[in-house]
Amino acid sequence: MEAKARRRLGCLRGLKIYIREAFRRRLNTMFYGAMVWDPWLIVCQIVCLQCLYYLSLGLFMWILVGSRVPRLTLLYFFDYSMLSASTVAGWCILAAFFFSALAGAGYMFFLIERAKKCLDFAATLYIIHLFLCLIYGGWPSSVTWWVSNGVGLAAMALLGEWLCIRRELRDIPIRARASV
Repeated sequence: MEAKARRRLGCLRGLKIYIREAFRRRLNTMFYGAMVWDPWLIVCQIVCLQCLYYLSLGLFMWILVGSRVPRLTLLYFFDYSMLSASTVAGWCILAAFFFSALAGAGYMFFLIERAKKCLDFAATLYIIHLFLCLIYGGWPSSVTWWVSNGVGLAAMALLGEWLCIRRELRDIPIRARASV
């Protein structure tokens, strides 16, 4: 039993060191050199973005929908029939998804940091969300679901790109030489 725990601890240490080194390489080549293609970094970014998106969705659902329904469950996250524009709770769910998309753009600003990758990561997030909805409640046949997710994808990608472009286009400060 102790050998398993030591092996697991060693794997966690190795993963922690790998992530730290990957972010260090990324910071060194962020704007000035060719990015090193690192699939583990991409997977870590996707997982982090997906987790942060669902955390913010849960927070917004709790704030906007929690007081209007008797019990907040995963049904509100993944069942397409909950998204409707005919009830106040439905509008609150739609608002929670939209605010989560805006928060996702902010997460991309900090996690992805490159404007050309924002559409890819936003589309990946919504494709994973589609698969989770397929598993949970079947094929989304509601027009409201497709429109809200399309608007969320567009808002996340465009706002994320805009934020990242603003960072990329900042002037690079150059220190003046001391007079000789």
